[in-house]
Amino acid sequence: MTSEYRHVPVMINEVLQALDPQPGEVVCDCTLGGAGHTLRMAERIQPDGLSLGIDQDDMALAEARTRFERELPGAEHLFLKGNFGSLDELLVEAEVPGVDCFLFDLGVSSPQLDIPERGFSYNEDAPLDMRMDPGNNTLTAAEVVNHYNEADLARILRVYGDEKFASRIAHQLVGARAKAPVETTLQLAEIVRSAIPAAGRRHGGHPARKSFQALRIEVNHELEVLDQGLRAAVRWTNTGGRICVISYHSLEDRIVKHIFSELSQGCVCPPDLPVCACGHVPIVEVRNRRPLVATDEELKANPRSRSALMRVAVKLDVTGA
Repeated sequence: MTSEYRHVPVMINEVLQALDPQPGEVVCDCTLGGAGHTLRMAERIQPDGLSLGIDQDDMALAEARTRFERELPGAEHLFLKGNFGSLDELLVEAEVPGVDCFLFDLGVSSPQLDIPERGFSYNEDAPLDMRMDPGNNTLTAAEVVNHYNEADLARILRVYGDEKFASRIAHQLVGARAKAPVETTLQLAEIVRSAIPAAGRRHGGHPARKSFQALRIEVNHELEVLDQGLRAAVRWTNTGGRICVISYHSLEDRIVKHIFSELSQGCVCPPDLPVCACGHVPIVEVRNRRPLVATDEELKANPRSRSALMRVAVKLDVTGA
């Protein structure tokens, strides 16, 4: 396995317990990566199960195929290139009638983030790109930084990055680009650092971390894609099927919580109405009202799990509703 893929799947024990893959079932990992989660699920669905995997990165798909051939030869699998925001189209392509287990691991530990020339890192100098799928996405971080107005930049940094100095950073960016375009990651990191007061740089890791997160979310439309993909997954889940989502910041978790809450809602008619007129029935049952988090043992062994928040839902039988 390449060094970029040598990361431990986050909350793997909790994932296997929540999804409980059974022999003969169809499982779909919407964030395939190096197939760490997928391989463990595939072991559970043998001999007749099918493992589906989705990733928009060619390197991840190639590595996943290699791992399956090496570690689980003969296991039926189908890995598809794409973004889970296009889940409907991808599953039509896969020609499966339904899925029993869906997993979304929304972490940013994909190896593409660690390749300097992809422009995700504030520690390596590279062109400002940040596109997860350069072949299909034309918007780059450089375009956002150099062409969005100051108000929009501040909004993105504040909402997507939870950056308390968003307005200062946006103002500094606009001033810097007026002199020369901001074209590299280290240029951007230095502008962000200089905009944050010294006291604000003493805690919370690298001062540019939140700004880079915000720009990555904007460039890749990550929150809109999550909403589309998760709703599609619910549609494709077989009755009794399980959906597990691991998110890593509050914006993602809020979307997952909202969708699961909305789809688990029953009748919304006024309580004094004698007969239900809305026809609203619950589609899923939420397994955990509060997100599950990694154990202390995992936190020590796998720092990537530090901010992981896991939510699980089960598809209900709505055929007779």
